Amino acid sequence: MMVKTDWLLLVLMGLVFSSIERAEGRKTRILEGSSYELAYSAINCRKHSASIKDFGGVGDGKTLNTKAFQKAVNQLSQYASDGGAQLVIPAGQWLTGSFNLTSHFTLFLHKDAVLLASQEINQWPLIDPLPSYGHGRDAPGGRYISLIFGTNLTDVIITGENGTIDGQGALWWQQFHRKKLKYTRPYLIELMHSNKIQISNLTLVNSPSWNIHPVYSSNIIIQGLTILAPVTSPNTDGIDPDSCTNTRLEDNYIVSGDDCVAVKSGWDEFGIKYGMPTSHLIIRRLTCISPYSAAIALGSEMSGGIQDVRVQDITAINTESGVRIKTAVGRGGFVKDVYVKGMKLHTMKWVFWMTGNYGSHADTHWDPKALPEIKGINYRDVVAENVSMAAQLEGMSGDPFTGICMSNVTIGLAKKAKKYPWTCTNIEGISSNVQPPPCQLLAYQGPKKSRMCDFPTENLPIDNIEMRRCSYRLNY
Repeated sequence: MMVKTDWLLLVLMGLVFSSIERAEGRKTRILEGSSYELAYSAINCRKHSASIKDFGGVGDGKTLNTKAFQKAVNQLSQYASDGGAQLVIPAGQWLTGSFNLTSHFTLFLHKDAVLLASQEINQWPLIDPLPSYGHGRDAPGGRYISLIFGTNLTDVIITGENGTIDGQGALWWQQFHRKKLKYTRPYLIELMHSNKIQISNLTLVNSPSWNIHPVYSSNIIIQGLTILAPVTSPNTDGIDPDSCTNTRLEDNYIVSGDDCVAVKSGWDEFGIKYGMPTSHLIIRRLTCISPYSAAIALGSEMSGGIQDVRVQDITAINTESGVRIKTAVGRGGFVKDVYVKGMKLHTMKWVFWMTGNYGSHADTHWDPKALPEIKGINYRDVVAENVSMAAQLEGMSGDPFTGICMSNVTIGLAKKAKKYPWTCTNIEGISSNVQPPPCQLLAYQGPKKSRMCDFPTENLPIDNIEMRRCSYRLNY
């Protein structure tokens, strides 16, 4: 089976990269002489453009460009009120430490550009833990700032023609496994308290930890990304929307050592106090490979709440579970109004997994009376093959997970599947046209309940944001 899985992975990667080359966002050409013409789609175009070379950048893979990047952003920020500015990263290997972005700004990577994250620890300043988490995820103290960082920004675009951001994460993974980290590892991209964000048409590889982390932000589009990390790398989540509203993730391909998409909203008493849910989230046309985690996870840090999540057209291969919900006593918060339609899964441990016993607390001060509310979880039109177990659905004693709906689900079990494909405790729900037949706690409603588990028909506001065609000619 491993040979088949590897072959399928290679086929998928070939298809993805082929489609990337055809995508609108990659249309560029090098002209004779020293001009460079580019065109792409974005939420906003910019009046002013410059190259990182204009600020002393050297793309030889050895010269440290942190000061050049920060100088470029700082100088281009003067155009925020005059049509905005774009910083182009040409072909080359651009070694850099962390740098901050500014508002009304586009960072554009040429197809042969590689942003290389510095492995010098002093290039990664420390910042405070997130207020909704209380302390870092790897260690109790603060955290290293992300490679590309921004806070309190408006109208920020990070895009390109499939240029690469390489986190060179192996050093960080080794430090994590050896328990030598005093602070939490950096992410590749983190934008906080920001509005109108686009991250698109890029390849992200080898992040030290999470790849993309929008947090406390709104009106976000993340599309056309290829995110790659070794499947054994620790906590290399693909995309983690966290206490965000009005977000659209689409046409992304992710190979990860953790969840391909992890939806979050704070941790235990800190997330409860901060009280900022993730809501109005669209995830569509995601392809995921993650043998030890989920295609999409809701939680476990969900103490601020997660509501109105719409998942559609998901492909997962050699992935532990499809959509999983993970929470625990002490989390509080809620996960509700979740709609999943159209999943194609191959070689899975579970198709459905929910647990109220995930553990992993921020500290010892979590409230044992803070119980999460899990309700209104809808799945329909799911096809899965080579599955070890259909579902493990474990609510909480005295706090059952309710309103679970499954319709039109066909699960093909592996030759060495578990004897009992369904495990259900402390849940309530209904089902129709599900094979193999589910547990009795998912009450059978008959074979033709076509309107069960319906997907919402109205658009969310993020679907109404129009993209513009931006064209530029740069002289070098």
